[in-house]
Amino acid sequence: MLTTALIVVPFAAALFLWLVPLPREYAGPFAILAAVVEVGIWIRAAIRFDFSGGLQFSARHNWFADLGVSYHVGFYGFSLWLAGLTVVVCACAIGYGVWAQREHARAYFGLMLFLTGSVVGVFASQDLLLFYAFFEAMLIPLYVLVGVWGGPNRVRATVVFVIYTMVGSLLMLASIVAFGISQHTFSLVDSGTSGNDWIFLGFALAFAVKAPLFPFHGWLRQAYTEASPEVAAVLSGVVSKAAVFGFIMIVLPHFPGPVHDFRTTILVLATIGLAYGSVLAFRQPDIRGVIAYSSLAQMSLIIMGIFAYSWLGMNGAVLQSISHGLVSAAMFLLAGMVERQWGTDSFARLGGAARGRPILATLLLVTGMFTLAVPGSTNFAGEFLILAGIFPVGWGYAAVGAVAIVLAAMYTLRVISAVLHDRGGDAVTPGSPDLRFGQIVLVVPLIACLFALSVWPNAVSGHSKSPPWSNKALRTVLCEGPDGVVWCK
Repeated sequence: MLTTALIVVPFAAALFLWLVPLPREYAGPFAILAAVVEVGIWIRAAIRFDFSGGLQFSARHNWFADLGVSYHVGFYGFSLWLAGLTVVVCACAIGYGVWAQREHARAYFGLMLFLTGSVVGVFASQDLLLFYAFFEAMLIPLYVLVGVWGGPNRVRATVVFVIYTMVGSLLMLASIVAFGISQHTFSLVDSGTSGNDWIFLGFALAFAVKAPLFPFHGWLRQAYTEASPEVAAVLSGVVSKAAVFGFIMIVLPHFPGPVHDFRTTILVLATIGLAYGSVLAFRQPDIRGVIAYSSLAQMSLIIMGIFAYSWLGMNGAVLQSISHGLVSAAMFLLAGMVERQWGTDSFARLGGAARGRPILATLLLVTGMFTLAVPGSTNFAGEFLILAGIFPVGWGYAAVGAVAIVLAAMYTLRVISAVLHDRGGDAVTPGSPDLRFGQIVLVVPLIACLFALSVWPNAVSGHSKSPPWSNKALRTVLCEGPDGVVWCK
């Protein structure tokens, strides 16, 4: 019931906002209430979850028995953490929308709640067709949110985003149908493995677009910069993690042969994306551009961890997914506050904002420190696990990862310096105020979660059991493969 409740509550709240003619001033508070209830449900699920076990809080009802299609939801350890990331980030994003006083409030907050339920549904799905339904449902509100409430070039950004994601979705749908028919079931739990390279590539390309992975990132810059800050926070921090779930739950366990064959190709693309994203992030002229390309780099690092074929790499990828989601969301919300304060996020027009604004300076500096992955932070733990996991595969991958971490320090310090400490640009006026309480409470929960994970990163890395992949073919490839890499304990 808890899994279904996590999916149904935001959907029901969205329908309520769309169908009931609430006054505009009540729509936002109602959405915040629904988001807080969603967080409460997740906390209850996390308290009751046995992280030493497998699939839990499972609910299953047959839809089409002849085709083996069912409403089957539940959580593994890693997917429960991804759902927790979703509800926290979406709650803060909805709060930002209330503070920003978005127009057409009922439609806007209904779409945000619908997006929340869809993403949670993706992470809870244990049936391929159900997964596809939630995956597509997740994209619909994103198209509208970017296209209607975005920036001046929102239409172009939406069109590019639609083209990329629709191509990936259609390839995945073809792969789902082919795989389900060949297995006589669409259940992720009951289905076996496939050695078909084309089916594998359909899934892999769809998730590569969603991550995004180089060179399938053409939609990223415009979507992240033209979307409103809170939508960009959800898009970068949460929606991209659907690719992480897809690689872990679908690609690795069900396509051991093709994964082994294409592993080097994927690692090379991820390595290129890590270096490419880091360099471009350093060269961007605005805050959002830096966050966008740093997200490309971080997602590439996470994919490297997934395909490292080691528990170190996998646990590091899950931990880094949570850490990146929180950091990216916090940075986008802070960037949005800077934009609303001074009308720009361009480095050329900013500078000297720390003078007389200690709260903004503190929040931006603390969030930047997490992005820097300073020792003792959760980002440091995630990156260290990934590099330790990928090193036995090839020291070159680890070397590029280490260089990218240095570049991350450079572009993060550039953001902090350009906004807070450089000579003031024409946009920063001496009398402009500091962040107010209503803005602080939108970012502090994200930073608090980062501090908590920094104190206890094992809460995620040691309690995110991957699916119980027990089929013999998979264990042969991953546990006893020719590389000599030990995947299973």
